Amino acid sequence: MDRKCLREAYGNTLVEVGRANNGVVVLDADLSKSTRTSLFEEQFPNRFFEMGIAEQNMMSTAAGLAIAGKIPFVNTFAVFAAGRAYDQLRQSICIPRLNVKICGSSAGLSDYGDGATHQAIDDVALMRALPNMTVFAPSDAAETEMMVRAMVDHDGPVYMRIGRSLLPNYIDNSVGYRFGSPTVLRDGKDLVVFANGSLIEKSMEAAATLDLEGISLRVVNVSTIKPLDVRGVHECMRSMRGIVTAEEHSVVGGMGSAIVCALSDVVGTPPAKMIGVQDRFGTSAENPEELMKEYGLTAEAIAEAARELVAETSGKSTMGGISV
Repeated sequence: MDRKCLREAYGNTLVEVGRANNGVVVLDADLSKSTRTSLFEEQFPNRFFEMGIAEQNMMSTAAGLAIAGKIPFVNTFAVFAAGRAYDQLRQSICIPRLNVKICGSSAGLSDYGDGATHQAIDDVALMRALPNMTVFAPSDAAETEMMVRAMVDHDGPVYMRIGRSLLPNYIDNSVGYRFGSPTVLRDGKDLVVFANGSLIEKSMEAAATLDLEGISLRVVNVSTIKPLDVRGVHECMRSMRGIVTAEEHSVVGGMGSAIVCALSDVVGTPPAKMIGVQDRFGTSAENPEELMKEYGLTAEAIAEAARELVAETSGKSTMGGISV
């Protein structure tokens, strides 16, 4: 399957939306070649602001541009966007609900060579906690393009995280982007895995493996983490024997936590297992796959979680998700 770069898709789409809307401006914190906002700078140098390594100042400047009627896209590594500038995000952007768009690049463990200080495994948790913030985690280049366009149209602060890895396209952009809706990418009848980002590919691989074992896995893309479409998630897990969540993020406060919490008071919710970073910091490695294996973010880990759920529920049937 053809693999594409989400960062490249993001940069190219910024140029397209910038050409269509001259209110779009871009700010970067000395990382424009990596975030690919350099593409926007080449086309619209008067609407590009190189802020240097000063993320807090960049967020405050973006707030001012939003007050002036612009649509600022703020860019840096995810670990700095969510962490270093958190106070400015909270005080100057989210409390007044300003129309600022933040792209956290090199999210998760994808910045494999730079270790814990540069690996954002807590950015979703931080951004989810902010009232008024919308949180996106696209699963491929096609969805990244559609999300950038949706960000322009949405009034209010948005955070989108993208990684460095090349990922296969699973999203059909010909049908248009459905804001907030979980999307079934592969249907199944036994268990459901809710995933996003790089874990979509791992989930699809796990589903293919489990098919050979007689276990049918439904794979659902949950790329809008906040606001979470609880009704849509509930529909996707109906009649399932178990739930697996899979993400390149800590299990504390991420997409999996959001889903388990949202379903906690839904009668008949089946048992769930969360695949993610188990409350650890990242570390350096020779390549991203080394880290994915070290932290249990693999197709085999997803498949094993599914097998355990099948074993736990063996001998039981389900009706509307309720074990009977």
